[in-house]
Amino acid sequence: MSQLLQSLIDWLRSLFFKTEMELTLVGLQNSGKTTLVNVIASGQFIEDSIPTVGFNMRKVTKGNVTMKLWDIGGQPRFRSMWERYCRGVNAIVFVVDAADHKKLEAAKVELKGLLERPQLIHIPLLVLGNKNDLEEAISSEQLIEALQLKTITNREVSCYSISAKNHTNIDITLQWLIKQGKK
Repeated sequence: MSQLLQSLIDWLRSLFFKTEMELTLVGLQNSGKTTLVNVIASGQFIEDSIPTVGFNMRKVTKGNVTMKLWDIGGQPRFRSMWERYCRGVNAIVFVVDAADHKKLEAAKVELKGLLERPQLIHIPLLVLGNKNDLEEAISSEQLIEALQLKTITNREVSCYSISAKNHTNIDITLQWLIKQGKK
């Protein structure tokens, strides 16, 4: 009965209230952050994306949720900016090229360094292993192991294997993100 009542309250809220949220997408260069933002915003995959220099910001509305998406460059010279754009957001989205095995260790080091920042404690983390359409891509379980995600205890952590190109698991990614905005 309480589940039914909660569903009714959530439905009534959705009729009258709009949820606004901020998300920051970070990750090493060429992991697919900008491609993911474009797919979320327009539903279209663009083959040749230009590397992000600095940052891009897009506002996207899905139903009654408006998401402000900060897409931060992944080149080494921009990584020091990550913390600044992650402060006070509803969730940090860490995108990894799941098919680039050589960069997994660097991704682990950068993620660990980012999450050690005191201002970012308790901000939920979503790790996305992008490019699962490629044969050499590792699974979400392998990514959890490679990035040692089970050792992170000061925040909610989720990990999905996605393909921005093929739109694989974009729906569950959006559901997870929207859930964070409603908390």
